Amino acid sequence: MQGAQLRHQPPPAPGRKPVPRGASRMVAKEPMSARLPKANFGFLKALFWPVMLVAVGFGTYEGAQRLLPYADRPITKVAVQGDLSYISQQAVQQRIAPYVASSFFTIDLASMRTELEQMPWIAHAEVRRVWPDQVVIRLEEQLPVARWGDESLLNNQGQAFTPRELANYEHLPQLFGPQRAQQQVMQQYQVLSQMLRPLGFSIARLELRERGSWFLTTGAGSAGPGIELLLGRGNLVEKMRRFIAIYDKTLKEQITNIARIDLRYANGLAVGWREPVAPTTAQPAVAKN
Repeated sequence: MQGAQLRHQPPPAPGRKPVPRGASRMVAKEPMSARLPKANFGFLKALFWPVMLVAVGFGTYEGAQRLLPYADRPITKVAVQGDLSYISQQAVQQRIAPYVASSFFTIDLASMRTELEQMPWIAHAEVRRVWPDQVVIRLEEQLPVARWGDESLLNNQGQAFTPRELANYEHLPQLFGPQRAQQQVMQQYQVLSQMLRPLGFSIARLELRERGSWFLTTGAGSAGPGIELLLGRGNLVEKMRRFIAIYDKTLKEQITNIARIDLRYANGLAVGWREPVAPTTAQPAVAKN
């Protein structure tokens, strides 16, 4: 006879709860903090620094506006620096007087510099503030090297400027040429001067004419009276070298009798002689009673 078999289950150990079986098994509950959504602070962190910078900038601006009336003082001293030979500090002070009436922060340094460089003898000007109430001006004067035509002077860069008085600069060489050729004429003057100097010649006049021809006149000096050199167009250095070579061989002994030398030939030169000076007849002395 088959009957139901009963399985004997041992009793649970003391102190141990029986494990639920089947659908009645219990699942551990999650804590409330884990089930709630976490707050996202990334946006606040990204917004913090821009807001902080704006606040600092606004505070700095407001502080500067409040302190500006106390820091912006009137200009009380103007220092002029530089080796001045052709202009006086008094003339400089008078020229910038309208600008100095401003205060330390409102003075227009750029306009002051432009105003100074419009003075004929000033080649370059530097202007800067020095706390708390001073302006320092450093000036560089023009260096006159030659006269340009009859009304202007040329500096060593070939730039023309026109001072009020030219009477004191008649000892400078005189250069002529088209207005656009100032730098070109100055460069040729410097090159030719270096070539003629070892012979004892200096340049008294150098002219570039509209058609491109060059004419040079030397000054009277240790080499003798001035002579005129007709250089023509182009190849000025080669022509001058030819003149120097022939001068050392044949012309040096007769230079006092030469009025002009034409170097416009391809392989030689032509000499124009001075007219002999007629001797003056001595007048007999007449004794008067």
